[in-house]
Amino acid sequence: MAAEGLISQKSHYAPKETMARLEAAVSRRGLTIFAQVDHAAGAAAVDLSLRPTDLLIFGNAKGGTPVMQAAQTAGIDLPLKALVWQDANGITWLSYNDPAWIAGRHAAGPDAKAAAEAMTKLLQGIAAEVTSEN
Repeated sequence: MAAEGLISQKSHYAPKETMARLEAAVSRRGLTIFAQVDHAAGAAAVDLSLRPTDLLIFGNAKGGTPVMQAAQTAGIDLPLKALVWQDANGITWLSYNDPAWIAGRHAAGPDAKAAAEAMTKLLQGIAAEVTSEN
């Protein structure tokens, strides 16, 4: 069962290549990469196993601030995040929170609608570029 508000797209690439493509797509759009969290490496550091699970945190203030102006608690979900992960069948996925869900979760109201729509379009474009075969 899928998590509420989570969009997942199957990637045609292995996890490392998918993450490299994600970083490149984000950078090409002039967005700031704030952090990358390699959860599998963290697990390995404490002698636990975890399939590839890598998080990228990125965005820009111009895109996210209008949502936080409408509902400051949206700051818990922003900046944007995308997770590259591999399932038990070896399939690589790219997952991210639906910006409309974020705005709704925080009752951001109509003032945040345009910003959420812009973030949705941005993430859809990034996801398509990153996961699709060239």
